Amino acid sequence: MEMKGKAWKYGDDVDTDVIIPARYLNTSDPAELARHCMEDIDASFASKVASGDFIVAGKNFGCGSSREHAPIAIKASGASAVIARSFARIFYRNAFNMGLPIFEAPDAVDEIEPGDRLAVDMERGSLRNETKGKEYRFTPIPPFMRELVAAGGLLNYIAKRKKGA
Repeated sequence: MEMKGKAWKYGDDVDTDVIIPARYLNTSDPAELARHCMEDIDASFASKVASGDFIVAGKNFGCGSSREHAPIAIKASGASAVIARSFARIFYRNAFNMGLPIFEAPDAVDEIEPGDRLAVDMERGSLRNETKGKEYRFTPIPPFMRELVAAGGLLNYIAKRKKGA
């Protein structure tokens, strides 16, 4: 499965309060969360992100509180994935449980600039920066994790298995 889109780049330690500010956590509606995604770090993100775009960040993306609202907001915004140097462990787990693919690709992150066009093949573990003509490798996502993403998250995955699909 190849995903293509534009890079939205941020720095290190982007915490869950920045991804979705706590003042909006009185709802779990994905569309409402998407309207405020990243607004405290980039007020234009929610209105300008296009379907398929990527969030690219430094180390420890998703640190802070363990709310699952953060990956829900990113996924509902239209972003296809997050690429970072590293992720906070609880965010890593929440992202796959919500069906949001994330990739650790430190070498690529260092060279990606905002607006670069990217293509990611999750199964092969490759990231191509089409703007710069460079390709990078990352550890491919294990098959089980790809199944979670394909199902739309853990709850959908379990429901499909119960039905025998």
